[in-house]
Amino acid sequence: MSAPNRDASSQNPRLLAANLVNDVLLDGASLTLALGNLRRLAPDGLSTAQNLAYGALRNAGRLSFYLTTLCERPLKPVTLSGHLLVGLYELEAGETPAYAVVNETVAVVAERYPGARGFANAVLRNFQRRRAELEAAAEADPEARWNLPLWWLKRLQTQYPSDWQAIVEAQNAHPPMTLRVNRRRGSVADYLELLAGAGIAARQSGEWALTLQRPVPVGELPGFFDGLVSVQDLGAQLAAPCLGAADGERVLDACAAPGGKTGHLLELHDLDLVALDSDGARLGRVRENLDRLGFATKLSATLVAGDAANTAAWWDGRPFDRILLDAPCTASGVVRRHPDGKWLKRPEDVQQLARQQRRLMDALWPLLKPAGTMLYATCSLFREENADQVAAFLARHGDARSEVVPATRAGQLLPGPEMDGFFYARLLKA
Repeated sequence: MSAPNRDASSQNPRLLAANLVNDVLLDGASLTLALGNLRRLAPDGLSTAQNLAYGALRNAGRLSFYLTTLCERPLKPVTLSGHLLVGLYELEAGETPAYAVVNETVAVVAERYPGARGFANAVLRNFQRRRAELEAAAEADPEARWNLPLWWLKRLQTQYPSDWQAIVEAQNAHPPMTLRVNRRRGSVADYLELLAGAGIAARQSGEWALTLQRPVPVGELPGFFDGLVSVQDLGAQLAAPCLGAADGERVLDACAAPGGKTGHLLELHDLDLVALDSDGARLGRVRENLDRLGFATKLSATLVAGDAANTAAWWDGRPFDRILLDAPCTASGVVRRHPDGKWLKRPEDVQQLARQQRRLMDALWPLLKPAGTMLYATCSLFREENADQVAAFLARHGDARSEVVPATRAGQLLPGPEMDGFFYARLLKA
């Protein structure tokens, strides 16, 4: 077979989607990074390709089971897998006529691997013939049935014996698109009117939150580029109010990029805010978000690049009234938005990230004023990163106590139809 044509500038969405799936499952690349690289080329088929890739990755456990069962020997070249997984996803989803899915997928395969035309056609048509049999077999395979690596599934079953199935089902669904209205620029009622005028159906889902009936590109949202709204999950919108800041306070937003919570803090209060992130490039996205929201001309935030745990390199010695630590984590609560995460993470990553979280918490605690508050936040479901992490922190720091976070289960938010999974712990300094 000929070598694959990896020309990402192609406009064929099925080719782009197959490349994205291969980037994740074969090369171990972040889907966010792969999409970012693709967006710079601005191919016409990007939106469709993105939807196909996300769908294939959300369902990769089951689709990979189908593909392995249908193939009598390992794929050669292995990059065929991306095309076939995307094709199987489309056939199972049923939103496009099956004949069109088969014809288009085979055509793309034939262009890249002329010798594989017949093989690809046989795999997809065999799936159509054997679909009922394959679906029944997948039900007996945990990774295929639940679209999760076995270690991840077992962890959820152990830590959430009554809720794990609802959690998994929610995480395999398409996420809602939720907006945060910029209260400095208008009201929820005002923005609902703008949406209605644009023919976009939505409902109020939080004090300053709206959930769209169906997702739309941000460019279609009225006033998005003028800072009227931001896209932010309902669970993530709890962070800024939970911190409990007040006008005039000195606040640190540690691990701030891409800036969703930073912007929300500034919408709520006039603050002396330091937005810190270790990645200078990602810090640029914080500035872009703040500029869009209308904070460009105000001395509203100081952006600092640095390792939050290496405080000597960036801290000016002035303590903070509040610290928001949105810590690096497995992102196990948001995998329906980042479906690559469940296939890229490994069991050892949980402990490695827990050590990193501990290092950050211990380093930032001395920067907090007496009677100050640190909000420890993750988008994880795993106890080692959340409740266990906080309990160990309290045991190490006698001047710390925790405070109940309303509307959570001991700080934990479980993913469901309305929101993703998050954890919040308010830590008060004596």
